[in-house]
Amino acid sequence: MKHIWEDKKVITNPTDTTNKRSSQRRALNLPARLAWKDQRGVNRFASVVTRDISESGVFVESTTALSIPLYRLVQFQVEPLVLRESNDLPESLQQGRILSAVYRVAHASNRSRHGLALRLMVAPRRQQVDVEAARASA
Repeated sequence: MKHIWEDKKVITNPTDTTNKRSSQRRALNLPARLAWKDQRGVNRFASVVTRDISESGVFVESTTALSIPLYRLVQFQVEPLVLRESNDLPESLQQGRILSAVYRVAHASNRSRHGLALRLMVAPRRQQVDVEAARASA
């Protein structure tokens, strides 16, 4: 059986070195927590470790498989002790718990653990700067 997406080939240009990310990623290994409700409405919790963090997203890994589907809303929080000691955290994560959406699931393999890419539900920093600039010029 052939799936629709198998016919599409992604062509990447290896000479294109432009960074299309909205914010810079930092490789940080910090203990964190996830909290969510499963499909039955039961509260679930998991301890995870961050691998990289930016103002708008974070990738976390878990030693156990997490049954969190794509686009599920989760509460993400860096461990409170780390918050007090770390100056490297983006401003959006220094507030404590933050609503996030799962937008990629990486299943465990021989080389890596189970991972989740989370999009932090924060206003993009670039848009805030643009709005402030527009107000100043008006």
